[in-house]
Amino acid sequence: MIKFAELYDKAAARKGGADALENILSNSTVLNAATLAAIPDDRWLSQASRMIFSAGFNWKVVDQKWPSHEVAFENFSPNAIAHFPDERLHALASDASIIRHGAKIKSVQDNALWFLRVADEFGSFGAMVGHWPADAYFGLLEKMKKEGTRLGGTTGQYFLRFMGAPSFIASASVEAALRQSGVIDKALSTKSAQRATQDACNRWMDESGRSLTVISRVLALSTDA
Repeated sequence: MIKFAELYDKAAARKGGADALENILSNSTVLNAATLAAIPDDRWLSQASRMIFSAGFNWKVVDQKWPSHEVAFENFSPNAIAHFPDERLHALASDASIIRHGAKIKSVQDNALWFLRVADEFGSFGAMVGHWPADAYFGLLEKMKKEGTRLGGTTGQYFLRFMGAPSFIASASVEAALRQSGVIDKALSTKSAQRATQDACNRWMDESGRSLTVISRVLALSTDA
């Protein structure tokens, strides 16, 4: 399997050299476990919901309307939203100040209830994410997909990335780089490809001392595909 240094050199060659590549990678925010655990769960729920509302929608519109979502969903307090009666959810589906998508509105309450269950088990949602090992990242994605609502695929991946958790984005360019590197020969959505990708990322993290986020970004930058 290709070594991380080779991937890095490919990315650097495409971006104008190592200094230029490092400049790009310098904005890769990765927070430590304690900092992630200290983020209140309402901020985690807000960002998760923001990614859900953004999926298949114009992100600029979501950004413009997000302050209204904060008001409508009581600043995304999981405990408050968990107790919203059905009538309130129906009213939100007619609220022109927010994005009126009934299923996505309902997902906020579903995820609020899940966040409360996670808090009972781990102390907080941030504590769960913060202490989840990067070498088992795809396990975290699977947990979010199975137990959360509308948090599968890249929605959940971008949610973690924007919160500063070590994260891998399964973009088309990343998948192409993995194929070119001989890591996978099947779609990254398959279990076998995910296991192979996790193994490769673990090796590259060990080789380079870089975070999973940086590994993911270097992969994306290493190919024209």
